[in-house]
Amino acid sequence: MSITTEQRDRVAKGQGFIAALDQSGGSTPKALKLYGVDESEYSNDKEMFELVHKMRERIVSSPAFTGDRVVGAILFEVTLDGKFNGKDAAQYLWEEKKVVPFLKIDKGLADKADGVQLMKPIPGLKELLARAKAKGVFGTKERSVVYENNEKGINEVLDQQFALGEEVLAAGLVPIIEPEVDINSPNRAAIEETLKKGILARLDKVSAPVILKLTIPEVDGAFDALVAHPKVLKVVALSGGFNREEANRRLARNKGIIASFSRALSEGLSAKQSDAEFNKALDAAIQSIYEASIA
Repeated sequence: MSITTEQRDRVAKGQGFIAALDQSGGSTPKALKLYGVDESEYSNDKEMFELVHKMRERIVSSPAFTGDRVVGAILFEVTLDGKFNGKDAAQYLWEEKKVVPFLKIDKGLADKADGVQLMKPIPGLKELLARAKAKGVFGTKERSVVYENNEKGINEVLDQQFALGEEVLAAGLVPIIEPEVDINSPNRAAIEETLKKGILARLDKVSAPVILKLTIPEVDGAFDALVAHPKVLKVVALSGGFNREEANRRLARNKGIIASFSRALSEGLSAKQSDAEFNKALDAAIQSIYEASIA
């Protein structure tokens, strides 16, 4: 069995969730602050990324973080070139932890228009995908955001997402297509219905199975058709701003969807904790998200 086949099976059938460790430049200061690292403790982006890398390294190297409960982990591009415990990050995840490595490839969001935010252009995409593949990455993640039930905007988001997904598939990787619906959007259930119809229409044409990363639906079971679709390797859910307890509660009511949490995973972790305290807090977080994912 090849590594890719083994990794595909882990994603499709493995028990657990995907850890989102891909905080980017815009979200890193907030992530560090929640981790107990104040902005006064770094003076430029280089120092900031070094600190967040230490946070990620502490998470993935913890005895609590293993493939028994964590199926995969999404890395930020800077992390791809970094090391965990002296080994290339993606290599460490798979070889030491049996956790499938993914890479965030989007460059952030364009300005809001037609009730959505599309992805910004991704310069050097072909080279980035080739580098990711060479480093042992299994798949990619790309995020846009939907705020309103605007069919034009939603179609633009999905057209962009699936076009990029085909480029990722052509490079031998598996895309995580992520059209997030903002949890504060009025009439979220209607937005999710429009989104689901658009996704189903495009899945029939996609060249190979993809992963979908979606906001936990407002109506329980709303994404059952996506979970069951033969062109969907897995449906994963972002916490979207819900705290861990609420995100877990909502996730557990949606069978077949697993977590891909970022803030909800690191909630309660602090740079000031001893290793024993940190590992205990991380173990409890992982266990709760794991249980919600397999419910």
